[in-house]
Amino acid sequence: MPKNEYICDCQAVNEKLVEQVRQSMPEDSVLSRLAMFYKIMGDGTRCKILWALAENELCVCDLARLLSMTKSSISHQLRLLREQGTVRCRKDGRAVYYCLDDDHVKSILQTTLIHIRHKQGGCHED
Repeated sequence: MPKNEYICDCQAVNEKLVEQVRQSMPEDSVLSRLAMFYKIMGDGTRCKILWALAENELCVCDLARLLSMTKSSISHQLRLLREQGTVRCRKDGRAVYYCLDDDHVKSILQTTLIHIRHKQGGCHED
């Protein structure tokens, strides 16, 4: 397929539709936060951590064992997730337990997995 086949070759603009979409679009600051969220989600290790925390609250030691990583490496990733408001923690003695900050992250993970499986030809709604 030629490279330019995906470029519109006309000058017609549907001003009404453009304005309708403009009105519904979130503010730039909100879209920047959305992009940052996906940047945080765009790391395989952090996705594994989030998936694990979607299943259950876990301490840093549990996550390190689960992912075969050091506690220091897990803590670094958790700090990034915590700074973005994706996870929260609680301290119990010397252990620090993490969980998802809310159920939205779990929904995003599940919905994305459904999309990926659908695109692979095996639409599984787990």
